[in-house]
Amino acid sequence: MELLPGLRHNFRMKPTKSLRKQARKAEAVAQRSEDIEHAERMHDLAEAFRAQAEALKASKKKGKVRK
Repeated sequence: MELLPGLRHNFRMKPTKSLRKQARKAEAVAQRSEDIEHAERMHDLAEAFRAQAEALKASKKKGKVRK
């Protein structure tokens, strides 16, 4: 899995949880930003983090075998 540039991955935290945390942080920055362009970019980044987390979750779920 290739991570987005600039992602600070916390190795004590599961990757999916880390991506969701980054999404929450980006969303918070977007809400505080007075610059509309910056807010939109941060919102897009948050969406990208969430999409990557969902893709990672789906790929892990797909690899599991039911007994």
